[in-house]
Amino acid sequence: MAVSGYRDYFKVLGVERNSNSDAIKRAYRKLARKYHPDVNPGNAEAEARFKEVSEAYEVLSDPEKRRRYEQFGQYWKQGSGVGANAPTGAGFDVDFGRYGNFDDFVNDLLGKFGAPQGAAGFSGGVSGGTGFPRHASRTALNLDAEATVHISFSEAFYGTERTLAVNEERVQVLIPKGIKPGARLRLKGKGNLQPGTGRRGDLYLTLSVKPHPVWRLDGDQLCGELPVSLDEIALGALVTVITPDGEAQVTIPAGTSPGQSLRLKGKGWPLNNERGDLIFTLKVNLPDQWSTEEVKCLKELHRVRCNDPRKSWLKSACL
Repeated sequence: MAVSGYRDYFKVLGVERNSNSDAIKRAYRKLARKYHPDVNPGNAEAEARFKEVSEAYEVLSDPEKRRRYEQFGQYWKQGSGVGANAPTGAGFDVDFGRYGNFDDFVNDLLGKFGAPQGAAGFSGGVSGGTGFPRHASRTALNLDAEATVHISFSEAFYGTERTLAVNEERVQVLIPKGIKPGARLRLKGKGNLQPGTGRRGDLYLTLSVKPHPVWRLDGDQLCGELPVSLDEIALGALVTVITPDGEAQVTIPAGTSPGQSLRLKGKGWPLNNERGDLIFTLKVNLPDQWSTEEVKCLKELHRVRCNDPRKSWLKSACL
């Protein structure tokens, strides 16, 4: 997983900075064939890599864009209007790759001209006319980065460890057991790097948990449906169920209605040093086909049944 930040287009294509246009074109074609969406259908990572490679080629294959990129680094788009207005004859040579944003450049330049620490921007005291705004505001530089990590329901329950690629660095991330969907983890000092200063922000990871075919998390409770038969809820039964800890025996009281819940205390989601409850909701599972003996029993039940299931309903339904 790649976390967004400054991209070195030469490294993206795997070429040297002094490579000519032919070498850049060869590298692009090789990578484009490898990561093309038609070759990797449904692969989001390959699609993102293909876009990154195409973006790098678009810049490095254009002589003017490449010239600005090599001069101004990640600010090559903004840098197109800088060089023409910069003062000449005074050794004014700017390496924009050293700066995390424009404000860092302003503050550095103010320091070179002897401005007091914490000055807000250029003032009339700076002579020579630089072509930059006279009142460039000084804002806090945010080097923090964010990313989403997709894990399975089982990994969220038991915890897991992931290796992430962050700005060309491999970072081990320990995801604790019992993590909930949408939770955020902070990796201190693993965010974006400010070129030339060594400053680095933090990386914030948002956990996305894939749905489970049986279980779902409702607050601190682990919930799921328990399929039962008609006779089990009518007569009661001792049934075998699956829990996160393995098989268990559950008693269904006679006369239990469909939709009612059974609670297993301490068998649910991990909560710090304890466990939440496991909630089973009873759902009658009727067969697609009844056997001859079952049909015979149902007809006998219909003959002897005393209860009218719609008696109270009919009264309540009248307007």
